[in-house]
Amino acid sequence: MIETWQALCLALLQGLTEFLPISSSAHLVFPSLLLGWPDQGLAFDVAVHVGTLLAVVLYYRRDLLAMAGGCLRAAAQRHANDEARLVLWLALATLPAVVVGFLGKDLIENHLRSLPVIATTTLVFGLLLGLAEWRARRASAAADASGAGGGASRWRPLSLGVALLVGLAQALAPVPGVSRSGVTLTAGLLLGLSRQAAARLSFLLSIPVIAGAGLLKVLDLIEAGDAVNWAQLALASLTAGLVAYACIAAFLRLLDRVGLMPFVWYRVVLAALLYGVWLSL
Repeated sequence: MIETWQALCLALLQGLTEFLPISSSAHLVFPSLLLGWPDQGLAFDVAVHVGTLLAVVLYYRRDLLAMAGGCLRAAAQRHANDEARLVLWLALATLPAVVVGFLGKDLIENHLRSLPVIATTTLVFGLLLGLAEWRARRASAAADASGAGGGASRWRPLSLGVALLVGLAQALAPVPGVSRSGVTLTAGLLLGLSRQAAARLSFLLSIPVIAGAGLLKVLDLIEAGDAVNWAQLALASLTAGLVAYACIAAFLRLLDRVGLMPFVWYRVVLAALLYGVWLSL
């Protein structure tokens, strides 16, 4: 069992990396490999999942309330509206991740959590994120040169097809090092969404995925019947949630100002460090 200060450090790391396109799994290997920390256990995983889930739900509470109201109006009027369509699109886009999560769980857990795999996916999907950012910058520059200005006409609107393709990309996220937020942002930008629209879709898609993963871990925890340090878990959940909320807010504020290239270079450096650790073992 981990110490309370170790739980705080891991919760802080989880909150910092869960929603940024840098892969939380690529960071969480360091404490055990370099510092010899014990496995944090299922209960800890559940706690930080709850914290990060509450963070994104709280940040997008207005959107979620609007979607809930739209679904109620659609049911009462028997006529689809924009909010109800978005809920349907998100549900359908989540299905690929659900299928991969169920069918590929054993393969991922037993064969894809190695250091070389994490280093390689961190690098490859980081470079793909760089390609998506480069194309987004070219699209902006071309629109400005043609006089299109800063309006939304340069970007593709969200549609069912775009949501489904981003959902297919999200199905790769269970592979360690891919980064759920990174791969969905990459897909959204490559499909022509603006950075803000791609980020919003990415964060909204994270809600059912994190909730589903957390539920599965809860069932595993109940089956395992392990002893639980409730005070430590509450502290870890609160820490992860507060840090994740701050990261979401800061990321969205800075996204259009600095773009995604800082995260691309960070992933390249992180991959190099992971390869270095692997070769030194």
